Amino acid sequence: MSEEKVTTDIITLSRHVLDEQRKHKEASGDLTLLLNAVQLGCKFVATNVRKARLLNLVGIAGGAVNVTGDEQKKLDVISNEIFINALRSSGKVAVMVSEEDEKAIIVEDEMKGKYCVVFDPLDGSSNIDAGVNVGTIFGIYKIKDGSGGTISDVLRPGREMVVAGYCMYGSSANMIISTGNGVNGYTLDNAIGEFILTHPNIKIPKRGKIYSVNEGNAKYWDEPCTEYFNSLKFPPEGKNPYSARYIGSMVADVHRTLLYGGIFAYPADKKSKNGKLRVLYECFPMAFLTEQAGGKAITGRERVLDVTPQNIHDRCPIFLGSEDDVDDIETIYKKHSC
Repeated sequence: MSEEKVTTDIITLSRHVLDEQRKHKEASGDLTLLLNAVQLGCKFVATNVRKARLLNLVGIAGGAVNVTGDEQKKLDVISNEIFINALRSSGKVAVMVSEEDEKAIIVEDEMKGKYCVVFDPLDGSSNIDAGVNVGTIFGIYKIKDGSGGTISDVLRPGREMVVAGYCMYGSSANMIISTGNGVNGYTLDNAIGEFILTHPNIKIPKRGKIYSVNEGNAKYWDEPCTEYFNSLKFPPEGKNPYSARYIGSMVADVHRTLLYGGIFAYPADKKSKNGKLRVLYECFPMAFLTEQAGGKAITGRERVLDVTPQNIHDRCPIFLGSEDDVDDIETIYKKHSC
C-alpha cells in the first residue's frame, strides 16, 4: 500500500501577496500588511460564526437596526468591531466605511495610513440562524495624492479600487481576492491557521446555465427585467431553460456565479428605485472581482465600476456574471431605452 504524499510546499495568501509585492520594486509593503490585518479579521469572524450557536451569538442585537435599515444581529456588531480594531491597529488605514456605521471612521493621525477600506463585516447575516453561508465583503482604495484621508477618498468610482475581495463562512472559510491582476481563491486551513491557495486564477465561464435573483420581487420589476428573466425560463424551442438558484446571501450567490457562471441580479424595482445593495461595500467589490475573472457587471444601463457614489451608503442595481449573459440583459435595456 503506497503512502499518501504530503504536500509541504504550500502557497498561503501571505506568501502569494509577498510574491506579488516582489514583482514591484516600488512597493512599500504597506498593502501586504493591510491584507494581513484583513486576514486576521476574517479568521476571527470565521471562528465566531462557527461557534455562534454555542456562544449564544445568534439572534437580533436588542432589536437594533443598522444605518441602512437592516436588523442588526449580535454577530453583525461583533464582526464590525473585529474589523475596525484589526484595520486600525495595522497602522495602514486612513478611512473606514462599514455598513454598520452611519458615518465614515476617520483614523486618528498617530495610527493613520494611506489606504481606505470599505466593508460589509457580515453580509447575509439575516440567514445566519438557519446556518446559511454568510461572509465579509471588502474593497480597498489608496488615498488621493496630497489627501490626509477624508470621505472624498472613498466617494470614487469602483474602478479606482486597488483590492477587492470577500471571505465566505460556511463548511469552510473561503477568501476570494483580486489585487487587479486576476482573481485567486484561498481556503482556511484551521489546523495551521492559514489561507491556502486552492482556486488559482479563477475565470468565470463565458456563458452559464444558472440565474440568481429574488423572484419574490418580480411583481415590482421593470419591463426589461421581466422580459429578460422570462427569456431564461421560457426560451425558444431547442434551448434549455436556465436553473434558478437563489440563496439570499450575496457572498454565497456571487461565489457560485464566479465558479459556475450565469448571472446574479438585484435589480432596481418599484419598491427599491435605486436597488437594494450598497454601492461601496457590496456592488463595487463584487463587480471588481467579476470583471477581473473575465465577467461583466452592470446596473442595467452602465458599468457598475463607473458609478460615482454621492454618499457612503448609496445603493445601485446590479447584474453581474458571465459576459454573454450580462450582454443579453444589457441589450434588452438598450432596446427599451430607444
